[in-house]
Amino acid sequence: MVSKALICGVSGQDGTYLAQLLLRKGYEVYGTSRDAQISSFKNLETLGIRGRLKYESMTLTDFRSVLQVLSKIEPDEVYNLAGQTSVGLSFEQPVETLESIATGTLNLLEVIRFLEKPVKLYNASSSECFGDLSKSGADENTPFHPRSPYAVAKAAAFWQVANYREAYGLFACSGILFNHESPLRPRRFVTQKIISGVCNILKIGLKNYT
Repeated sequence: MVSKALICGVSGQDGTYLAQLLLRKGYEVYGTSRDAQISSFKNLETLGIRGRLKYESMTLTDFRSVLQVLSKIEPDEVYNLAGQTSVGLSFEQPVETLESIATGTLNLLEVIRFLEKPVKLYNASSSECFGDLSKSGADENTPFHPRSPYAVAKAAAFWQVANYREAYGLFACSGILFNHESPLRPRRFVTQKIISGVCNILKIGLKNYT
């Protein structure tokens, strides 16, 4: 029997590579977007896999929307990679950030609990939960000290996952992701800005660039 995976945030860097991996493993892969009919799914197009996925429109902050999609697809695995992704923007939009990350994660957990089916949930957490790591590293036992609305939201989602796992016995886990790069990462991130700048210097020459 073919396993079904639902990727929330499928159009992002991680969602795209995850979709590619699961397809290689023989999964039936579904991706979500707020409006799947008009989304470009550019990254999936770049990897040549857009036509191999199935798509559903879903709003993570809307419990009914999440319930409808999970009830329809009946996935074996759900990967939550969605939500606002910019630390800087989170200071300008703290409410939207908290809702898209923490409320979205809570809705997934509650729907899975409500459906009473053996769905496995993976939640993408962030090293931002630890706060300033410039003077030391971190591991699973390092206390959280979030220093941005984004980090606070990610920390809240992390503990929601832990609570549902311990209180209800759900198969739910979080992966704490540190910065990672690929050609698919958006240019708004600082590393991509640096790379883009270096490429421009090489193309036109340092003298002309300055």
